[in-house]
Order: sequence, then structure tokens, then C-alpha cells
Amino acid sequence: MESPEHPRALRRLEPTKTEGLIAIDDASYFLSKIELTNGGAPTMPAWRKNLFIAMSHLSTDAAESFCLPRDRTLIMGSRIEV
Repeated sequence: MESPEHPRALRRLEPTKTEGLIAIDDASYFLSKIELTNGGAPTMPAWRKNLFIAMSHLSTDAAESFCLPRDRTLIMGSRIEV
């Protein structure tokens, strides 16, 4: 299993290959999150819809998975009815 550590990877970049020196300790990170909710439309059987929503809650926290600093990570989200 991979364990990506993006801040460490960014530190390894050569300034000549980027737009200059990257201030890793001041960098901000942006993530998106989708929240699934139970809608009234008959798009699929109720049991399947509930299982699908429950499984979406089991996904790992992206900031933790990528080893991003919590105080500089902005998570934007949207809510989708299934």
C-alpha cells in the first residue's frame, strides 16, 4: 500500500523545474469532499442506496492519507442526493 507524503515530495522538487523555490512550510492545500445523502427520487432500491451511502462514510480522510498539515488544509465540500 502506498503512503504518499506530499509535503516531503514537494521538498524534493528542484527550483529550476518549478516557478522557483517553494515555501513548503507556508503552503496551503485544498481538498474536496462529497457528502452523499438519501434523496427521495427512486434511483435505486432503498437497501442499495443506504449501503452505498454507508460505504461512502468509510472512506479515509484525505488530509491524513496525504500527510497534509491540518492547520493549512482547506476542505471544500458538496452534498449530493442519491
